[in-house]
Order: sequence, then structure tokens, then C-alpha cells
Amino acid sequence: MRQKIDFKVNEPSGEVVIDTLVKDKETQLVDEHKILDENLVAGLVGKSNRILASVTSIFPFDLFPNTVNVEEGRITVIVRNFFLSSQVHSVDIKDISNVFINLAPFFAQLVVVSKTFARNQIKIKFLKKDEAIFARRMIEGLRVFESKQIDTSIYSREELIAKLKELSTTEIVM
Repeated sequence: MRQKIDFKVNEPSGEVVIDTLVKDKETQLVDEHKILDENLVAGLVGKSNRILASVTSIFPFDLFPNTVNVEEGRITVIVRNFFLSSQVHSVDIKDISNVFINLAPFFAQLVVVSKTFARNQIKIKFLKKDEAIFARRMIEGLRVFESKQIDTSIYSREELIAKLKELSTTEIVM
């Protein structure tokens, strides 16, 4: 944004002195933009590092237990195939089209359907039922927040979990 330039002609020497008003205004705008960027980055970093829920498959039934971490902006699925080896898949909350739970007598399976993932579905078996239901509730709540463009970084972790629980209070019929 530019304003008009004020200048004065110095009579004895004939040199033109340009007022520093324009330069000061440009510097001020750059500083304001930098502060906004820093705040945005700080919010994104804080949002991306907070794990709201973590569920892991049960060992004797899954020799190399898999893990699902539900974060504010994405879910991260860690699939372990062998000792000290794993595959990590991250799916943004906005890219999740659906979340299912398949319940069996003793365990549950969490199925995340992604719009962008090549195989379209991520399945994690042998989860505790209550943990799988909790993870699904968190993911569904975050999907609602994302669709309504609600900034979750303003809440503490505990407040956000409480809001997500409150949002998804429907009972699951078993």
C-alpha cells in the first residue's frame, strides 16, 4: 500500500529530500505481515503436535502391534511388519471420507476411508472395543470441526477432548 510522497526542495543546494513516510509505512506493513505469519505457523505447529488419542492393537493377537494416533489435523497410522520396521501413513482430517468400526466378540477393527490414499482404506485390527470407539468419536468430531472451519488450537488438549466427546454423544448399539 503506497501513499503519496512528500518531498521538499532544499533551496540552497537544490537537492530533493524525500520524506521517509512511505518507507516507514512499508516497513510497518512488512512487520505486521511477518507477525501474522509467525502466529499462523505457531498455531499450525501446536495443532500438528498434539495427540488427542492413541490406540494400539493387542500384542498376542498381533505379533507386531499397529498404532493409530489421532492428532488435531490428521491421523497417523503406524503399521509394524517386523522387528524395528514400520510404515507410517498420515491422512489429513479433511481427507477422511468415513470412519467405521467393525465389532467382534472380543475386539474391534477401525477402518478409515480416505479420499486421497491409494488403497482408499486403512484397517487396524485387534483393538480394544472402547479404545476403537473413542478414536472413532475423536475423528468424527474433528471432521465436523474441520467442515465448520473451527480453529481447534484455541482449546487446551483436555478442553478439546471434552468438546469432541460432547459433540459425539450418540450411543453405539452393539
